[in-house]
Amino acid sequence: MKTDELITLLSNQVTRVDRTVVSRRFVQALLLGAAGSLVLMSIVFGVRHDIGIVARTGIFWAKLAFPLATGIGAMLVIDRIGRPGARLGYSWAIVALPFAAVWIAGWLVLDTADSTARWTLVLGHTWRTCPFNILLLSVPTFPAAIWAMRSLAPTRLRLAGAIAGLLASSTATIVYCLHCPEMSPAFWGVWYAAGMLMPALIGAWLGPRLLRW
Repeated sequence: MKTDELITLLSNQVTRVDRTVVSRRFVQALLLGAAGSLVLMSIVFGVRHDIGIVARTGIFWAKLAFPLATGIGAMLVIDRIGRPGARLGYSWAIVALPFAAVWIAGWLVLDTADSTARWTLVLGHTWRTCPFNILLLSVPTFPAAIWAMRSLAPTRLRLAGAIAGLLASSTATIVYCLHCPEMSPAFWGVWYAAGMLMPALIGAWLGPRLLRW
């Protein structure tokens, strides 16, 4: 067979690669995981009774913005670590930025508050249960995030598992905001952060087993 004939034969059998397959898989995973977390939250905790009132306040949307921005940052990191040889660059800074913003906001709240009220702003009413509630709501989202991550080709499996866990927990935290009564950035910066980091640590532990390819 001549070279030109071989090239023609190979070019005729080329199939177009759908570049949106991975994105669709992550969207499906997050929607399914969020739906599972929403059902679980409704059964176990329930939606706060005044959600219609607090949804009209800016502080409620600021609370939602924290896990939402964290999830967006996690997706940007996934886009990097899912490709062998790709460098993380500044993508980790995007993940850290929402945490830094909430910590700064919390510090400003505490700085302007009376000294007797500072511990109340940090501990709120649910500090003992909040991180574990987020961990519980991450149960539906965690396997969905791992399933989506397996469609990529990560080589740093612990890191990939950690960021998948963070994506799962940030999605679960968005759902948890519909129940949680705490409205202080000083609270979110400690207990929301702890709740989101626990699935990330679990993901780092399980990543080499679940993401091996």
